[in-house]
Amino acid sequence: MDQNNALNGQEAMSADNFNEQHPEGTESNELMNELLEKEGLNLDFPRRGEIRTGVVARISESEILVSVGTKSEGIISGREKDQISPEELAALKVGQEIPVYIVEPEDQNGTIVLSYVRAREEYDWQKVEDMLSSGDVYDGKISGYNKGGLIVPIGNLRGFVPASQISVFRRPEGNGAPEAHWAKMVNEPITVKVIEVDRQRHRLILSERSALQETRETIKDRLLDELEVGSVRTGRVTSLADFGAFVNIDGADGLVHLSEISWERITHPNEVLKVGQEVQVKVIGIERDRKRIGLSIRQTQMDPWMKKVESIKEGQLVSGTITHLTKFGAFANLGGDMEGLIHISELSENRINHPKEVVKEGDVVTLRVIKIEPDRRRIGLSLRKVDSPAYADLDWKIALSNEVSSAQQSEDKE
Repeated sequence: MDQNNALNGQEAMSADNFNEQHPEGTESNELMNELLEKEGLNLDFPRRGEIRTGVVARISESEILVSVGTKSEGIISGREKDQISPEELAALKVGQEIPVYIVEPEDQNGTIVLSYVRAREEYDWQKVEDMLSSGDVYDGKISGYNKGGLIVPIGNLRGFVPASQISVFRRPEGNGAPEAHWAKMVNEPITVKVIEVDRQRHRLILSERSALQETRETIKDRLLDELEVGSVRTGRVTSLADFGAFVNIDGADGLVHLSEISWERITHPNEVLKVGQEVQVKVIGIERDRKRIGLSIRQTQMDPWMKKVESIKEGQLVSGTITHLTKFGAFANLGGDMEGLIHISELSENRINHPKEVVKEGDVVTLRVIKIEPDRRRIGLSLRKVDSPAYADLDWKIALSNEVSSAQQSEDKE
Protein backbone atom coordinates (compact mmCIF):
# COMPACT_ATOMS: atom_id res chain seq x y z
CA MET A 1 0.00 0.00 0.00
CA ASP A 2 1.50 3.31 -1.05
CA GLN A 3 1.52 6.43 1.13
CA ASN A 4 -1.57 7.98 -0.50
CA ASN A 5 -3.63 4.81 -0.04
CA ALA A 6 -2.56 4.63 3.60
CA LEU A 7 -3.60 8.24 4.17
CA ASN A 8 -6.95 7.64 2.49
CA GLY A 9 -7.50 4.68 4.73
CA GLN A 10 -6.87 6.84 7.77
CA GLU A 11 -9.28 9.50 6.54
CA ALA A 12 -11.93 6.83 6.14
CA MET A 13 -11.87 6.25 9.88
CA SER A 14 -14.95 8.16 11.08
CA ALA A 15 -15.45 9.56 14.51
CA ASP A 16 -18.34 7.08 14.98
CA ASN A 17 -16.13 4.07 14.18
CA PHE A 18 -13.43 5.34 16.51
CA ASN A 19 -15.91 5.87 19.35
CA GLU A 20 -17.31 2.35 18.87
CA GLN A 21 -13.81 1.03 19.54
CA HIS A 22 -13.21 3.48 22.44
CA PRO A 23 -16.54 3.88 24.32
CA GLU A 24 -15.00 5.99 27.07
CA GLY A 25 -16.67 9.15 25.71
CA THR A 26 -14.65 12.31 26.25
CA GLU A 27 -11.34 10.46 26.74
CA SER A 28 -11.79 8.63 23.45
CA ASN A 29 -12.59 11.92 21.73
CA GLU A 30 -9.38 13.43 23.04
CA LEU A 31 -7.40 10.31 22.09
CA MET A 32 -8.85 10.41 18.60
CA ASN A 33 -7.99 14.10 18.33
CA GLU A 34 -4.37 13.37 19.29
CA LEU A 35 -4.16 10.47 16.79
CA LEU A 36 -5.50 12.54 13.94
CA GLU A 37 -3.18 15.42 14.78
CA LYS A 38 -0.20 13.03 14.59
CA GLU A 39 -1.30 11.99 11.14
CA GLY A 40 -1.61 15.67 10.08
CA LEU A 41 -5.38 15.62 9.74
CA ASN A 42 -7.30 18.73 10.79
CA LEU A 43 -10.62 17.85 12.40
CA ASP A 44 -11.57 20.87 14.49
CA PHE A 45 -12.52 19.25 17.80
CA PRO A 46 -13.43 21.75 20.55
CA ARG A 47 -11.28 21.83 23.68
CA ARG A 48 -12.38 22.47 27.24
CA GLY A 49 -11.73 26.13 28.17
CA GLU A 50 -11.52 27.24 24.54
CA ILE A 51 -13.41 30.32 23.37
CA ARG A 52 -14.92 30.07 19.90
CA THR A 53 -17.06 32.22 17.67
CA GLY A 54 -20.32 30.35 17.11
CA VAL A 55 -23.48 30.99 15.12
CA VAL A 56 -26.88 30.89 16.83
CA ALA A 57 -28.84 28.04 15.24
CA ARG A 58 -32.00 27.94 17.38
CA ILE A 59 -33.41 29.72 20.42
CA SER A 60 -36.00 27.98 22.57
CA GLU A 61 -37.45 28.45 26.03
CA SER A 62 -35.08 25.90 27.55
CA GLU A 63 -31.87 26.27 25.54
CA ILE A 64 -29.90 27.91 22.78
CA LEU A 65 -28.26 25.82 20.06
CA VAL A 66 -25.04 27.21 18.63
CA SER A 67 -23.01 25.90 15.70
CA VAL A 68 -19.31 25.83 16.60
CA GLY A 69 -17.89 24.21 13.45
CA THR A 70 -18.36 20.59 14.47
CA LYS A 71 -20.73 17.87 13.27
CA SER A 72 -23.15 18.50 16.10
CA GLU A 73 -24.28 21.81 17.58
CA GLY A 74 -23.37 22.96 21.05
CA ILE A 75 -25.92 23.80 23.71
CA ILE A 76 -26.30 26.76 26.04
CA SER A 77 -28.47 25.13 28.69
CA GLY A 78 -31.38 26.71 30.53
CA ARG A 79 -29.27 27.47 33.62
CA GLU A 80 -26.60 29.14 31.50
CA LYS A 81 -29.29 30.94 29.51
CA ASP A 82 -30.80 32.39 32.70
CA GLN A 83 -27.47 34.09 33.46
CA ILE A 84 -27.68 36.16 30.28
CA SER A 85 -29.14 39.62 30.95
CA PRO A 86 -32.70 40.15 29.61
CA GLU A 87 -31.45 42.93 27.32
CA GLU A 88 -28.77 40.73 25.73
CA LEU A 89 -31.11 37.75 25.46
CA ALA A 90 -33.76 39.83 23.69
CA ALA A 91 -31.13 40.99 21.19
CA LEU A 92 -29.98 37.46 20.23
CA LYS A 93 -31.14 36.28 16.80
CA VAL A 94 -30.74 33.12 14.73
CA GLY A 95 -27.72 33.47 12.45
CA GLN A 96 -25.97 35.89 14.80
CA GLU A 97 -22.31 35.28 15.64
CA ILE A 98 -21.56 35.13 19.37
CA PRO A 99 -18.54 34.12 21.48
CA VAL A 100 -18.96 30.87 23.44
CA TYR A 101 -16.85 29.13 26.07
CA ILE A 102 -16.40 25.35 25.78
CA VAL A 103 -17.51 24.03 29.17
CA GLU A 104 -17.47 20.38 28.05
CA PRO A 105 -16.26 19.26 24.59
CA GLU A 106 -18.64 16.32 24.93
CA ASP A 107 -20.65 15.34 28.01
CA GLN A 108 -21.98 11.86 28.83
CA ASN A 109 -24.72 12.33 26.27
CA GLY A 110 -22.27 13.35 23.55
CA THR A 111 -23.36 16.99 23.80
CA ILE A 112 -21.01 19.99 23.54
CA VAL A 113 -21.82 22.20 26.54
CA LEU A 114 -21.34 25.95 26.00
CA SER A 115 -21.47 29.16 28.02
CA TYR A 116 -22.08 32.58 26.52
CA VAL A 117 -21.66 34.45 29.84
CA ARG A 118 -18.34 32.70 30.57
CA ALA A 119 -17.07 33.59 27.09
CA ARG A 120 -17.94 37.23 27.61
CA GLU A 121 -16.29 37.14 31.02
CA GLU A 122 -13.12 35.56 29.64
CA TYR A 123 -13.05 38.20 26.94
CA ASP A 124 -13.37 40.90 29.61
CA TRP A 125 -10.55 39.36 31.69
CA GLN A 126 -8.32 39.47 28.63
CA LYS A 127 -9.37 43.06 28.05
CA VAL A 128 -8.48 44.20 31.59
CA GLU A 129 -5.18 42.30 31.47
CA ASP A 130 -4.34 44.17 28.27
CA MET A 131 -5.30 47.45 29.97
CA LEU A 132 -3.05 46.58 32.92
CA SER A 133 -0.13 45.98 30.54
CA SER A 134 -0.72 49.03 28.37
CA GLY A 135 -1.67 51.46 31.15
CA ASP A 136 -4.73 52.60 29.20
CA VAL A 137 -7.51 54.37 31.14
CA TYR A 138 -11.16 53.37 31.05
CA ASP A 139 -14.19 55.68 31.04
CA GLY A 140 -16.96 53.97 32.95
CA LYS A 141 -19.83 54.61 35.32
CA ILE A 142 -20.19 54.02 39.06
CA SER A 143 -22.75 51.22 39.55
CA GLY A 144 -22.56 50.74 43.32
CA TYR A 145 -20.53 51.10 46.49
CA ASN A 146 -19.68 49.61 49.88
CA LYS A 147 -17.97 51.01 52.95
CA GLY A 148 -14.58 50.39 51.35
CA GLY A 149 -15.09 52.18 48.05
CA LEU A 150 -16.88 52.26 44.69
CA ILE A 151 -18.00 49.56 42.23
CA VAL A 152 -17.24 50.22 38.54
CA PRO A 153 -18.11 47.46 36.01
CA ILE A 154 -15.93 46.74 33.00
CA GLY A 155 -17.99 44.58 30.70
CA ASN A 156 -19.30 41.70 32.82
CA LEU A 157 -16.65 42.18 35.52
CA ARG A 158 -17.14 44.11 38.75
CA GLY A 159 -14.17 46.39 39.30
CA PHE A 160 -13.49 47.84 42.74
CA VAL A 161 -12.05 51.31 43.43
CA PRO A 162 -10.78 51.33 47.07
CA ALA A 163 -11.28 54.56 49.03
CA SER A 164 -7.52 55.18 48.92
CA GLN A 165 -7.65 55.13 45.10
CA ILE A 166 -10.58 57.53 44.76
CA SER A 167 -9.83 61.10 43.72
CA VAL A 168 -9.69 63.62 46.56
CA PHE A 169 -12.53 65.48 44.85
CA ARG A 170 -14.89 62.60 45.63
CA ARG A 171 -13.73 61.83 49.16
CA PRO A 172 -16.17 62.67 51.97
CA GLU A 173 -15.42 65.53 54.33
CA GLY A 174 -15.66 65.13 58.08
CA ASN A 175 -15.99 61.91 60.07
CA GLY A 176 -19.38 60.70 58.83
CA ALA A 177 -20.03 57.28 57.29
CA PRO A 178 -18.55 57.20 53.78
CA GLU A 179 -21.45 55.07 52.47
CA ALA A 180 -23.80 58.05 52.58
CA HIS A 181 -21.31 60.03 50.49
CA TRP A 182 -20.67 57.18 48.00
CA ALA A 183 -24.41 56.64 47.47
CA LYS A 184 -24.74 60.06 45.85
CA MET A 185 -22.21 59.06 43.18
CA VAL A 186 -24.07 56.06 41.71
CA ASN A 187 -24.46 56.49 37.93
CA GLU A 188 -21.82 59.25 37.86
CA PRO A 189 -19.13 58.91 35.16
CA ILE A 190 -15.61 58.00 36.31
CA THR A 191 -12.23 57.51 34.63
CA VAL A 192 -10.15 54.68 36.09
CA LYS A 193 -6.97 52.72 35.49
CA VAL A 194 -6.51 48.97 36.07
CA ILE A 195 -3.90 48.41 38.81
CA GLU A 196 -4.49 44.75 39.75
CA VAL A 197 -5.95 41.69 37.98
CA ASP A 198 -6.34 38.29 39.70
CA ARG A 199 -8.56 35.85 37.80
CA GLN A 200 -8.32 33.09 40.38
CA ARG A 201 -9.57 35.33 43.17
CA HIS A 202 -11.95 37.10 40.77
CA ARG A 203 -10.28 40.34 41.81
CA LEU A 204 -10.16 43.49 39.68
CA ILE A 205 -8.79 46.62 41.37
CA LEU A 206 -9.12 50.04 39.73
CA SER A 207 -7.73 53.49 40.54
CA GLU A 208 -9.20 56.88 39.77
CA ARG A 209 -6.13 58.63 41.21
CA SER A 210 -3.78 56.82 38.80
CA ALA A 211 -6.05 57.59 35.85
CA LEU A 212 -6.09 61.29 36.72
CA GLN A 213 -2.30 61.28 37.03
CA GLU A 214 -2.09 60.21 33.37
CA THR A 215 -3.70 63.44 32.19
CA ARG A 216 -2.50 65.76 34.96
CA GLU A 217 0.52 67.06 33.06
CA THR A 218 -1.59 67.83 30.01
CA ILE A 219 -4.16 69.62 32.17
CA LYS A 220 -1.43 71.58 33.94
CA ASP A 221 0.10 72.72 30.63
CA ARG A 222 -3.29 74.00 29.50
CA LEU A 223 -3.92 75.72 32.83
CA LEU A 224 -0.50 77.41 32.77
CA ASP A 225 -1.38 78.92 29.40
CA GLU A 226 -4.68 80.25 30.75
CA LEU A 227 -3.66 81.52 34.20
CA GLU A 228 -2.72 85.10 34.94
CA VAL A 229 -1.03 86.48 38.02
CA GLY A 230 -3.63 88.23 40.16
CA SER A 231 -6.56 86.07 39.11
CA VAL A 232 -8.69 84.47 41.84
CA ARG A 233 -9.86 80.85 41.54
CA THR A 234 -11.77 78.31 43.59
CA GLY A 235 -9.77 75.21 44.48
CA ARG A 236 -9.67 72.24 46.81
CA VAL A 237 -6.91 71.30 49.24
CA THR A 238 -5.28 68.04 48.11
CA SER A 239 -2.44 67.64 50.63
CA LEU A 240 -0.68 69.37 53.52
CA ALA A 241 3.04 69.63 54.26
CA ASP A 242 5.20 71.44 56.80
CA PHE A 243 6.03 74.13 54.24
CA GLY A 244 2.53 74.72 52.90
CA ALA A 245 -0.57 73.29 51.23
CA PHE A 246 -1.26 72.01 47.72
CA VAL A 247 -4.51 73.22 46.19
CA ASN A 248 -6.02 71.81 43.00
CA ILE A 249 -7.52 74.35 40.63
CA ASP A 250 -9.15 73.11 37.43
CA GLY A 251 -7.28 69.80 37.59
CA ALA A 252 -3.76 71.06 38.40
CA ASP A 253 -2.03 71.56 41.76
CA GLY A 254 -0.52 74.82 42.95
CA LEU A 255 1.40 75.53 46.16
CA VAL A 256 0.22 77.84 48.91
CA HIS A 257 3.35 78.55 50.98
CA LEU A 258 2.93 78.51 54.76
CA SER A 259 3.37 82.30 54.84
CA GLU A 260 0.50 82.74 52.35
CA ILE A 261 -2.09 80.60 54.14
CA SER A 262 -3.20 82.96 56.89
CA TRP A 263 -2.67 86.54 58.05
CA GLU A 264 -2.21 85.14 61.54
CA ARG A 265 1.02 83.38 62.45
CA ILE A 266 0.72 79.57 62.13
CA THR A 267 3.32 76.80 62.43
CA HIS A 268 1.56 74.17 60.26
CA PRO A 269 -1.18 74.31 57.59
CA ASN A 270 -3.35 71.83 59.51
CA GLU A 271 -4.07 74.57 62.06
CA VAL A 272 -6.45 76.22 59.58
CA LEU A 273 -6.87 73.79 56.64
CA LYS A 274 -7.89 70.19 56.00
CA VAL A 275 -7.64 67.94 52.93
CA GLY A 276 -10.72 68.22 50.74
CA GLN A 277 -11.60 71.72 51.94
CA GLU A 278 -12.74 74.19 49.26
CA VAL A 279 -10.85 77.50 49.33
CA GLN A 280 -10.46 80.72 47.36
CA VAL A 281 -6.92 81.28 46.11
CA LYS A 282 -5.12 84.10 44.33
CA VAL A 283 -2.46 83.37 41.72
CA ILE A 284 0.70 85.15 42.89
CA GLY A 285 3.33 83.46 40.73
CA ILE A 286 3.68 81.35 37.58
CA GLU A 287 6.87 79.55 36.50
CA ARG A 288 5.88 78.09 33.15
CA ASP A 289 9.28 76.55 32.42
CA ARG A 290 9.23 74.68 35.76
CA LYS A 291 5.44 74.17 35.66
CA ARG A 292 4.95 75.74 39.08
CA ILE A 293 1.98 77.74 40.29
CA GLY A 294 2.24 79.94 43.40
CA LEU A 295 -1.01 80.61 45.22
CA SER A 296 -2.18 82.63 48.20
CA ILE A 297 -5.20 82.13 50.42
CA ARG A 298 -4.65 85.08 52.72
CA GLN A 299 -4.56 87.60 49.86
CA THR A 300 -8.18 86.75 49.04
CA GLN A 301 -9.16 87.82 52.56
CA MET A 302 -9.10 91.19 54.30
CA ASP A 303 -5.99 91.64 56.41
CA PRO A 304 -7.23 91.85 60.04
CA TRP A 305 -4.24 94.09 60.76
CA MET A 306 -5.75 96.73 58.48
CA LYS A 307 -8.93 96.62 60.55
CA LYS A 308 -6.89 97.19 63.68
CA VAL A 309 -5.10 100.28 62.34
CA GLU A 310 -8.26 101.89 60.93
CA SER A 311 -8.53 103.95 64.11
CA ILE A 312 -5.07 105.53 63.83
CA LYS A 313 -3.49 107.89 61.29
CA GLU A 314 0.01 109.16 60.62
CA GLY A 315 0.81 112.14 62.85
CA GLN A 316 -1.71 111.15 65.52
CA LEU A 317 -0.80 111.02 69.23
CA VAL A 318 -1.41 107.67 70.93
CA SER A 319 -0.82 106.10 74.32
CA GLY A 320 1.49 103.08 74.41
CA THR A 321 3.01 100.68 76.90
CA ILE A 322 6.67 99.74 76.44
CA THR A 323 6.78 95.94 76.05
CA HIS A 324 10.44 95.17 75.35
CA LEU A 325 13.74 96.81 74.41
CA THR A 326 16.31 96.00 71.74
CA LYS A 327 19.55 97.60 70.61
CA PHE A 328 17.74 99.32 67.74
CA GLY A 329 14.69 100.59 69.64
CA ALA A 330 11.71 99.90 71.85
CA PHE A 331 8.39 98.19 71.10
CA ALA A 332 5.16 99.67 72.44
CA ASN A 333 1.71 98.08 72.68
CA LEU A 334 -1.06 100.40 71.46
CA GLY A 335 -3.95 98.23 72.65
CA GLY A 336 -4.98 94.64 72.04
CA ASP A 337 -2.26 92.94 70.00
CA MET A 338 -1.40 96.04 67.96
CA GLU A 339 2.25 96.97 68.41
CA GLY A 340 4.58 99.62 67.01
CA LEU A 341 8.33 100.30 67.02
CA ILE A 342 10.07 103.38 68.41
CA HIS A 343 13.40 103.42 66.60
CA ILE A 344 16.35 104.43 68.82
CA SER A 345 16.68 107.63 66.78
CA GLU A 346 13.07 108.56 67.71
CA LEU A 347 13.46 108.15 71.48
CA SER A 348 15.31 111.37 72.26
CA GLU A 349 16.61 114.56 70.73
CA ASN A 350 19.98 113.67 72.24
CA ARG A 351 22.17 110.81 71.02
CA ILE A 352 21.77 107.67 73.12
CA ASN A 353 23.47 104.27 73.01
CA HIS A 354 20.55 102.13 74.22
CA PRO A 355 16.77 102.65 74.66
CA LYS A 356 17.08 101.86 78.39
CA GLU A 357 18.59 105.33 78.81
CA VAL A 358 15.13 106.79 78.07
CA VAL A 359 12.44 104.16 78.76
CA LYS A 360 11.97 100.86 80.52
CA GLU A 361 9.52 97.96 80.10
CA GLY A 362 6.10 98.76 81.54
CA ASP A 363 6.32 102.52 81.04
CA VAL A 364 3.12 104.11 79.70
CA VAL A 365 4.05 106.96 77.36
CA THR A 366 2.48 109.28 74.83
CA LEU A 367 3.79 108.60 71.32
CA ARG A 368 3.31 110.04 67.86
CA VAL A 369 2.51 107.79 64.88
CA ILE A 370 5.02 108.76 62.18
CA LYS A 371 4.59 105.88 59.71
CA ILE A 372 2.09 103.13 58.81
CA GLU A 373 3.33 100.45 56.39
CA PRO A 374 0.47 98.10 55.41
CA ASP A 375 2.65 95.91 53.16
CA ARG A 376 5.07 95.22 56.02
CA ARG A 377 2.39 95.47 58.72
CA ARG A 378 4.51 97.94 60.66
CA ILE A 379 3.74 101.05 62.69
CA GLY A 380 6.53 103.58 63.25
CA LEU A 381 6.34 105.58 66.50
CA SER A 382 8.23 108.53 67.93
CA LEU A 383 8.72 109.80 71.46
CA ARG A 384 10.86 112.80 70.59
CA LYS A 385 8.29 114.22 68.11
CA VAL A 386 5.42 114.26 70.59
CA ASP A 387 5.94 118.01 71.20
CA SER A 388 7.35 118.81 67.75
CA PRO A 389 6.12 122.18 66.35
CA ALA A 390 5.89 120.51 62.96
CA TYR A 391 2.78 118.70 64.16
CA ALA A 392 1.20 121.63 66.03
CA ASP A 393 -1.34 122.38 63.30
CA LEU A 394 -2.29 118.70 63.00
CA ASP A 395 -2.66 118.36 66.78
CA TRP A 396 -4.96 121.40 66.84
CA LYS A 397 -7.17 119.97 64.06
CA ILE A 398 -7.39 116.56 65.77
CA ALA A 399 -8.22 118.15 69.11
CA LEU A 400 -10.93 120.27 67.47
CA SER A 401 -12.32 117.21 65.70
CA ASN A 402 -12.43 115.29 68.98
CA GLU A 403 -14.30 118.15 70.70
CA VAL A 404 -16.90 118.29 67.91
CA SER A 405 -17.30 114.51 68.08
CA SER A 406 -17.75 114.59 71.86
CA ALA A 407 -20.35 117.37 71.60
CA GLN A 408 -22.25 115.43 68.94
CA GLN A 409 -22.30 112.33 71.11
CA SER A 410 -23.65 114.34 74.05
CA GLU A 411 -26.46 115.76 71.91
CA ASP A 412 -27.33 112.28 70.71
CA LYS A 413 -27.62 111.05 74.30
CA GLU A 414 -29.92 113.97 75.23
